[in-house]
Formats: sequence, C-alpha cells, structure tokens
Amino acid sequence: MLTASLVIYHNPLPEIETVLNCALRSPFEWIYIVDNSCNDSLRILEHRSPKIRYIHNLNTGYIAHNIAIREAMALGAKYHAVLNPDISFEPETINELIHYMEAHEDVGWVMPKVIYPDGRLQYLCKLLPTPADLILRRFFPKSWFPKSQKRFEMRFLDYDTEVDVPYLSGCFMFLRTEVLCKTGLFDEQFFMYAEDIDLSRRMHAMSRTVYYPAVSIVHAHEGASYKNRRMLYVHIRNIVLYFNKWGWFFDRERRRANKAVLKRFDH
Repeated sequence: MLTASLVIYHNPLPEIETVLNCALRSPFEWIYIVDNSCNDSLRILEHRSPKIRYIHNLNTGYIAHNIAIREAMALGAKYHAVLNPDISFEPETINELIHYMEAHEDVGWVMPKVIYPDGRLQYLCKLLPTPADLILRRFFPKSWFPKSQKRFEMRFLDYDTEVDVPYLSGCFMFLRTEVLCKTGLFDEQFFMYAEDIDLSRRMHAMSRTVYYPAVSIVHAHEGASYKNRRMLYVHIRNIVLYFNKWGWFFDRERRRANKAVLKRFDH
C-alpha cells in the first residue's frame, strides 16, 4: 500500500489544489489532509475523491504528519510520502520512486531532485548542521560565508548523480514505513523546522537516505520564518531544541556522518 499526507494551515486553496491534483493522479491509495487551521472549511476537499481522508486537528505544526503516518502504518502501508503544500510533481515521479525503493531494500528515504518553479536547482542535499551552519544561514547573507555554506549544502556534489546524504529536505519525503517503525516518527517536541533534520539523521543511522535525481519535483519554497516574526521565534526555538537533543559542539554522530560523506568525495 502507498499513502501520502499533507499538513495545511490556512494555505491558499489554489496551492492546496495543485499538490492535491498531483497526488490524485498518482498511485496513492490514501491521501491524508491534516488541517491545522482554525476551522474545517476545507473539509469539502474530502469530496474530491474517495481516496482523500480529511482530518481537522489542533495546530501541532508539521509533526501533525504523525497522525496520518500512524494511521497509514496501521492499514499496512509499505511506503508513505510526506508532502509540502507548495510542491507539484508528475505521476511518473511516484512510480519511479516506487520502482527505486523496490530495487533497493536498504533505502529508507529517497528524495528526488528539487527545483524552483523557474527551473533553478535547489541545493537540498546537506551535511548534518553545526550550530554555526544554521545560525549563519538564518541571520546572515550566504555571500558573507560562501565556502562554509557551499560545503554545508554539499555543492561539491554533481547534483545529477545519485548519492547517500545524511540530511535530506522535508519538502518531499518518500519513506519506507518498515524503517520508520524502527526509528520512530517525527519527534513531537519540534513544532516545525528541525524535525526533518532530526528524522533524517535517525533514518541515516539505520538505513540509506538517498538523493535520486532521475526524477524531480517543483518546490515554491515559501520560507515563512523569513517573513513572520512568530515563525522566526518558532524556527529559533526548534533549532535550540535540536541541538539540546543531539549536542551543540560535541556531537559524535554528526562528526562521523559528515566525515564519511566528505571522505567519499575527497572534500
């Protein structure tokens, strides 16, 4: 069984319809819409297809995906896709990812190439971050620290080549539920931001986490924390929680995982 989930919070209806149409044209058997909004006015989306399951929820942030993932796993889903509201993709993308996962049973998470609507590449293969990586990235222009940011984003890679990566983006997550059963789902102390880093490193420690550029998706990449003070606070809070959990400066697993990647590419 193949399932997908979408967490929304007062997102524009055209944006939701775009990703929902993509999902409906793909071979998902169930599509969960977890709505964190104040009211359930978007319950009408459930009438679009018998495959859609609408869940109105308290605003628990991105980790509301756990509600859908738990239900999907209880139904016997083999793969589950975590979708951002601001993405779009072709049905062939999902079919290709299924074929890839079937052929590579050691892979727990696969991420396709991600591009902007204008076709530019998004550099979403990353090393596990140090505090400096995230602080510099959030509060200073990348042009001030080009070498460290290019290293963090693994720009030394050929982004047209399949590669194992310790930190994959949460904008589109194609996951093997068997591995999720072992690693656990999203850590619910993270409202949003850092939850994908946390899950990525847990899955990377137990299975392969792979960037697979043979297929691609489009991601509008809204960057809410750069526009909204409340979301900036949430972003900072979750970064602090992340480093409190894994270690600010003495993180042996981060050092080991990053060293292995850099050594593989002689960087």
